[in-house]
Amino acid sequence: MNATDAGAAVDVVALGESMVTFLPTRPGRLAEVPSFDRAVGGAESNVAGALAAAGHTARWVSRVGADGFGDHLVETVASYGVDVSCVVRDPVRPTGVYFRTAGDRATDAHEVAYYRAGSAASAMSARTVDLAAARAGRILHLSGITAALSEGCLGLLRELTASAGERPPLVSFDVNYRPGLWIGSGGAEVLVELARRADIVFVGEDEAEQAWGVEGGPAAVRELLPEPAVLVVKQGGAGATAFGPAATPGTFEPAPTVDVVATVGAGDAFAAGFLSGTLRGLPVRRSLRLGHLFAAAALTTPADFAPPPGRDTTDRLTALDSTGWERLRLGPGWTQADAAEEEVRTP
Repeated sequence: MNATDAGAAVDVVALGESMVTFLPTRPGRLAEVPSFDRAVGGAESNVAGALAAAGHTARWVSRVGADGFGDHLVETVASYGVDVSCVVRDPVRPTGVYFRTAGDRATDAHEVAYYRAGSAASAMSARTVDLAAARAGRILHLSGITAALSEGCLGLLRELTASAGERPPLVSFDVNYRPGLWIGSGGAEVLVELARRADIVFVGEDEAEQAWGVEGGPAAVRELLPEPAVLVVKQGGAGATAFGPAATPGTFEPAPTVDVVATVGAGDAFAAGFLSGTLRGLPVRRSLRLGHLFAAAALTTPADFAPPPGRDTTDRLTALDSTGWERLRLGPGWTQADAAEEEVRTP
């Protein structure tokens, strides 16, 4: 796509900030690492990239600085096959960057240093974003991270999720609770508000407990959020539960065994897989399995973004019977293997 296609309909529009990521060239504390490799990271662009790689049309809407890091972000996301014609270059504000160590950002051993205050993306608002382009998708995907960046960003998400006026067919919302972004800002209440306005919601069981104090498993999360047509509660390595219309029981699907390299980006990949199944009209159980397979692709690579496996592979694996699915073990390189025997190992 090019700039003339900015208003054209696509399968998915993903709106949010992406940053240039610096990954250490060897293990250790940030204070001790001598050099870093450059990559890109962003929840929404990760989702867009994974969906584009899976054969869907996807657009990323954002703002970046008129700097070299902005060039790198736009060029990299475009290389995934994503339409970047609606990414605005800010002549004053910089592109956000961050440094991180390897590992799980939820552990004390993990370090991350963000340099995003006053970034170009934080200037997104209902006035600075092409709302028509943002709404021109079968699904509009948003996350709670964007709402935390500025009052303008929060106002933009409220505008895009409003029940009145023009609205995309489906609004997808990943809670993506980041406590460090919400200090003293009432983030928990904002995230509940936005989740209740969405059609499809993704939230981790641990996130729900940390943000809202919800205990009692997926059913308790559904009790808090009865409004979304679809609620997906991620349960870590155990699996995920999807709830449909109110009063219907949840559908639990276990995750396959994965030889984890790094966890960063797995939640975004899961959302992309589930949305891919939604776009294809697949049953909820197969959409959950697609989410698990996309997440497994991210879990078995150190980068924030990993292309998902090909459709032939996912169609074959999501169609396995319960015994075959439970025997799956996926390790590094599984998405590039050609033969089924090379892609999947059994314990």
